[in-house]
Amino acid sequence: MLETYQITLEQPVKFKGIGLHTGKNSKVKIIPGKSDQGIVFKRVDLKNNNEVKATYDQVSSAKLCTTLENEHGVKVSTVEHLLASLYICGIDNAIIEIDSEEIPIMDGSAKEFLDILKNVQLKKLEKKRKYLKISEPIELVDGDRNISIEPNNTFEVDFKLKYNNKIIGQQKNLVNFQTDNLVDIYESRTFCLFDDIEKIKKLGLAKGGSLDNAIVVDKDKILNKGGLRNRNEFVNHKILDLAGDFMLSGFRVLGKVSCNQGGHQLTNMFLRKLFLSESAFSISEIKDIIISKKRLSTHQIKLAVNA
Repeated sequence: MLETYQITLEQPVKFKGIGLHTGKNSKVKIIPGKSDQGIVFKRVDLKNNNEVKATYDQVSSAKLCTTLENEHGVKVSTVEHLLASLYICGIDNAIIEIDSEEIPIMDGSAKEFLDILKNVQLKKLEKKRKYLKISEPIELVDGDRNISIEPNNTFEVDFKLKYNNKIIGQQKNLVNFQTDNLVDIYESRTFCLFDDIEKIKKLGLAKGGSLDNAIVVDKDKILNKGGLRNRNEFVNHKILDLAGDFMLSGFRVLGKVSCNQGGHQLTNMFLRKLFLSESAFSISEIKDIIISKKRLSTHQIKLAVNA
């Protein structure tokens, strides 16, 4: 069932942890938000120009994570798992205070975020939630990768993943975020190949990575004690990432997404194309009351090409 009114937290929550790529420890506090405020990150380690809105046009890099950056160069990175957690919990508006530039990776999934958020009372706000309802199909093809969306009354994701690795191999899953049990999705961890670790570190990334916060696959074995949490953990984590990145639309999307070999960069490219295709969607409330035909800012933003 789709929620009619916008939701926020009843009271603040706190957590802390290490950043996957920076290796820096940070403290985070999620504060209740107001109607139509959306999700806003606030760098409390900075005094001025320290707010960064969680919208697709604020994405400045999609290199192995999603990084947001405001017009003053203030950044917040690795936001996707926390945003997916807010989506799953039903939270539309919140201010996320952080004293560093990267959201903690926790265990590499959204599980620990949800463990925290599930213990917090939610508050219904006075304004109705706005849904982005897909009215006609739209597709983006980028080499051997592609992503598309078609009309649907819920948010559904059909994802296909293919790796030249015996353990990961080819995986696919179809998930409905309104009707399915999402435990396997939010418990699925980020992953990498052991052979890629040195390459990633040479890029100045994964300084905080470990077997405590990522699945590491070495040829035909998984190095993590206990192995996988579910047999489709690799593709399920990609679905989790996509849900978090879709929160950057600023709306709850109603449509069926099909994605092949996707990642943060492809999703962001797709959202930019979607908002330029005004005939492909409408913004509505429950009961199909059309609010407006609307798109967010599409000013030019620098975007990394690796994801």
